[in-house]
Amino acid sequence: MSKNEDDKLPFTEHLSELRDRLIRCTVAIIAGFLVAYIFKEKLFDILNAPLVKAMGGNTKMIFTGLPEAFFTYIKLALLAGVVLATPVLFYEFWMFISPGLYRTEKKFLVPAVFLSVIFFAIGSTFGYFIVFPYAFQFFLGFSSETIQAMPSMKEYLSFSSKMLLAFGFSFELPLIITLMARMGLVTVDFLKKNRKYAILVIFIVAAVITPPDVVSQIMMAIPLMILYELSIIGAKFFSKKGDAQEDPQDDDDSYEKKEKDEGKDEKDEL
Repeated sequence: MSKNEDDKLPFTEHLSELRDRLIRCTVAIIAGFLVAYIFKEKLFDILNAPLVKAMGGNTKMIFTGLPEAFFTYIKLALLAGVVLATPVLFYEFWMFISPGLYRTEKKFLVPAVFLSVIFFAIGSTFGYFIVFPYAFQFFLGFSSETIQAMPSMKEYLSFSSKMLLAFGFSFELPLIITLMARMGLVTVDFLKKNRKYAILVIFIVAAVITPPDVVSQIMMAIPLMILYELSIIGAKFFSKKGDAQEDPQDDDDSYEKKEKDEGKDEKDEL
């Protein structure tokens, strides 16, 4: 039996593999959660820092329900646990899809795991240091002598976590498109030809995953458009150009042919 036939696992074994990988991901998230919960107050102060700075340092978070602060810290620790577990999560994801890749494509898995973490960190950092200050200034601009902003812990965590995760995952765009080009799923010409549709989709996505204000939408759409152009450059350098596309069936045929030739040689020697 050829190696490729061994790699073709039945559906039940794929489900079993998926279960095992999800269990490992869950364990990694729980471990990150336990570590993050120890530093929950410090983490919330760090998350809250851009808003405090935007309000001039004269603000305090409030909670309107007795258990709100407790559950907010739980959610924050869980979010931080997911962030800490991203290396494991990205590794398990890429390893799960690796059986569907060719041998020449599998060598990019380790760099893909590393770059996935890097791009996620860059996206979250961009949202925290660049987008948050401008977005908070915009929202606080509606305050007046009779209207004062009194953000609650629950609402702020919900807003900030969605923004950070949105920017973190959106910055994975160049890596995903470059890998798709490497696997032959898209081409540079296709990306250039459909640029206008990509821009439309980018603005739609930015409108859906950001708060309903123009500032946040534009501050997400512009980086995404830049990332799309970087994706075209990455696809240009890493797309397949004349590489022999490995065909699993061809591998099987060549393996069987080799076995027959070896058997024939043994008979000739006898």
